[in-house]
Amino acid sequence: MTHPTQLETASNQQVPAAETTPVSLSVQLKDQIDYSKPGVTRKVLIKDQTSSFMLMCITAGTVLPEHTAPRNVSLTILEGYGCLTIEGKEVRLEAGVFVYMPANTPHSLRADENLAFLHT
Repeated sequence: MTHPTQLETASNQQVPAAETTPVSLSVQLKDQIDYSKPGVTRKVLIKDQTSSFMLMCITAGTVLPEHTAPRNVSLTILEGYGCLTIEGKEVRLEAGVFVYMPANTPHSLRADENLAFLHT
């Protein structure tokens, strides 16, 4: 098994990873939320060969057309409102909602208000 030599963090710094386990990270997500650019802002918190944790900030009115992901995906909504359509079924997005989608599940998203979530 190979291990990453570096991890990407929210501050865009390259942080050396330990030989057998990634470095630890603690961050206040609400302090990282950023709607300064229209559309989608992605902030990579941690990404290595086996996992990815990303803060996604989507401005009101933005629509992400239907797409799939090659791996399992989860969303944990932090703030805002929106609608996620999964295989034709609508899921209301608001703070506290958790969504899990198996790999290759067709989905689209609409931000009714500014919307922030943890994407893993």
